[in-house]
Order: sequence, then structure tokens, then C-alpha cells
Amino acid sequence: MNPHSCRYWSEAARSLAVVLVRLRFVLAAAAIFLFLPAGAPAQDAAAFFKQNCSSCHTIGGGRLAGPDLKNVHTRRDRAWLKQYIPNPRAMMDRGDPYALKLLQSAQGVIMPPPQGLTDARLDEILNFIEAESKSGRVWGGGGISDRPYTAADLVTGRGLFTGTTPLSKGGPACISCHTVGTLGGLGGGRLAPFPQYDLTRVYERLGGRKAVGAWLSAPATPTMQALFKNRPIQTDEAFAILATIEDAAANSGEADAVPLLDFFLMGLGGAVLGLVTFGTAWRTRFRSVRGSMVRGELQRGEE
Repeated sequence: MNPHSCRYWSEAARSLAVVLVRLRFVLAAAAIFLFLPAGAPAQDAAAFFKQNCSSCHTIGGGRLAGPDLKNVHTRRDRAWLKQYIPNPRAMMDRGDPYALKLLQSAQGVIMPPPQGLTDARLDEILNFIEAESKSGRVWGGGGISDRPYTAADLVTGRGLFTGTTPLSKGGPACISCHTVGTLGGLGGGRLAPFPQYDLTRVYERLGGRKAVGAWLSAPATPTMQALFKNRPIQTDEAFAILATIEDAAANSGEADAVPLLDFFLMGLGGAVLGLVTFGTAWRTRFRSVRGSMVRGELQRGEE
């Protein structure tokens, strides 16, 4: 046989083998895309709903801070929902009657737009809500007990709120950004926007224990998501924190400007005391040479 022909057929066989190997991987990838797409978007939508929506909404579990989304597709068409969800404020600013009705039912709290929401993801979420509405399953709203609080719950909750007892997953203490009327002294933090920093009346703003408990379990604001997404507040911890909030609502008024005034007066008094102390301690300190020389010349001139 011609040596050149042998090399030709040998190289052709190797090329065919390479093609077959690559074809095998292409077919395997195609099989994955053929058989998995139906479940994957639903799983992604469920995870997105749990992380971004379940703090304020349920599907079939009743109202929290926001309305129950069961059969929401029958109350508003998809085109309206796709305008409202990414930017609720814009719809309200345009005077949309249904958007203003939602604002009134939420006691003036405007829904924060979900983070990372694309048009495709929004379609997946709406499909998920519609499917779960038809299935009869309940999403969200559970986990927080409705039993009365005990003295032990209040002690635990106050420790978690103020940070003297750390959260089990390492999240920051509530007092870093929030306050309640029972803290006394200089109160707590005010890093959260007004009036959200004061949690004394948060039950009234969000709609009770169930709604606030859902918020603690899956915070929806960008700041709280960044802090607690990988360090979630556990159910028993949320229950104890709610005990502190409920106790504050029952036994105090809202945290007001008094702690800020106290802080200002204490700071002013501390500054004055510090200046007096330093002036006394350094009364024999080295003085200006030029001042002494000028005074001496003036005295000699008078003589």
C-alpha cells in the first residue's frame, strides 16, 4: 500500500475519533438542556421569591406587610404587573388608582423594588406565582409562633437586640441601625432611614407579628439583604427579638429626640470639662517668648 495513503487514512481516522468525542459532549449538553429547563426556572423563581418577596408577601398564606399574591394574575393583567413590580413609586407618581390603593392598604409603605430583577426573571416569578396559586400550596407566612411571650423570651430578645448576646449566625445586632422606646439612655442606632430606624411601632407599619417575623426571616431591603443573606436570623431568635419590640410597643412611646438632645448636652459638657482640665493641668506651660518681650519693652517705655 502507498505510504502516503496509509498516513492519509490514519489521520482521517484520528480526525473522525476527535469529531465523535466532541459530538458525544455536544449530545450530552443538548440532553441537559432538553430535559432540565422545565424545572430549573421554577427552582430559580422559588429561590428568588423566598429571598426577595416572602418578607412581605405570601401565596395563599394571607396578608403580611403586602397583599397575598394568590391569583394576583386575576386581579391585574401581566402588562400592569410588569410595570408595577420593578418600579412601584413610578406607578404611584402617575396616579394609577390601583397602585394608590395598594399604598393606602400598606399604610404608606412603598414596596422596595426587588434586587436583581430582570425582565426574564420577572416572567419566571409571575409564572411561578400563577402555578403555585393553582396548585393550592401555601408559600410564606409561617415559622413564627403565636404563643404569648415569656419573661425569658424578653431577656433573650433584649440581649439579641442590643448585641450583648450575639446572633448564632454572626449577623449584626439590631441596635447598630435601630432603636426602640424601652432602651433608655442614649437609645439605639439611627442609621436606618426615618422612621424605619424606630421599631417601637413597626407592628402598626407592617401589620403585626406575622408580618414583622417574615421580614426578619427574609429581609427585603438591599442593606439588610447584604447583611443577613448568608447570616440569617434563626426562627427562635426572631421570636425573641419580636418579644422586645412588642414589649416596647406596650410599655413606651416612640423613641424621640430626647436621646439626641442628651447626647448633644453630654458632648458639650464633656468638651467644656476637657478644656478646663487641660487648662488647669498645663497652667505652667511654656508661654510665648515674643509676648513676654513685648510686655517688658512696654514696661521700660513707661518708666
